[in-house]
Amino acid sequence: MHFTVFFTKTLSEKIFLVLTAGFVFSLQGFIVLLLLIPVAVCSPVFLPVDCTDLYNRGFGQSGVYTIYPGGPVSPVQVYCDMGCQDEPDSGKWTVVQRRKDGTVNFYRGWDQYRTGFGQASGEYWLGLENIHLLTLRKSYQLRVEMEDFEGGKTFVHYSTFSVGPELEGYKLSLSGFTDGGGGASLSAHNGLKFSTFDKDQDTHSKNCAMLYLGGWWYGECHAVNANGLYSWGSSTFGIGINWESWKGYEYSLKAITMKIRASDSNVSN
Repeated sequence: MHFTVFFTKTLSEKIFLVLTAGFVFSLQGFIVLLLLIPVAVCSPVFLPVDCTDLYNRGFGQSGVYTIYPGGPVSPVQVYCDMGCQDEPDSGKWTVVQRRKDGTVNFYRGWDQYRTGFGQASGEYWLGLENIHLLTLRKSYQLRVEMEDFEGGKTFVHYSTFSVGPELEGYKLSLSGFTDGGGGASLSAHNGLKFSTFDKDQDTHSKNCAMLYLGGWWYGECHAVNANGLYSWGSSTFGIGINWESWKGYEYSLKAITMKIRASDSNVSN
């Protein structure tokens, strides 16, 4: 008889793999299944909240994973940046936003910004509700990495990051800024509510999301427009992927990634 060896993390996963392999249709497989079920019922199912949970369970390779920020009924795909193998404290990052090639339209309405859009393998927005649920369950730090079209790269880091509930407008909270060269533009958005073209919660007399073609924590209107129009470098004032303290308002970045990590993980810049 041919046996397939499965390297899994939980007994429930073993049962699933035994079933899908067709092993249960043999007498030996049926006996194994009967032995595993009572133990598996009493064993906790591994539902990772974020990429830190995955890393701590032995998943050390960067890539797309499924996490459960709101529990078993809310699976969501996410890209995990697990860092370098020779630098174990450089990883465990859960990517909540990524722009890199302009393939995904980020000028979207409230419902899509609430639930998320795009593909975790490419450009995407994790969703305000998912980000809120993550930061409700744990304390997080934020790292933002940026790249221009000339090959320049920079980053900023905040030691605390959270997003409030929808009833409070998904308000952004940041503190503990460390400058990796990008400057503190994002700090200007601390305490602001999120706005889209169909839900204006900014402090401006006009709709900043409509003016600057994005969805963001706008105020009067922005110093950062990470979800603005992808414009391949030079852009009309304020409508591109702007980071004012690094490239100003008339330069749209090539790439930007926002990623968070549980605060009990070591910081590696």
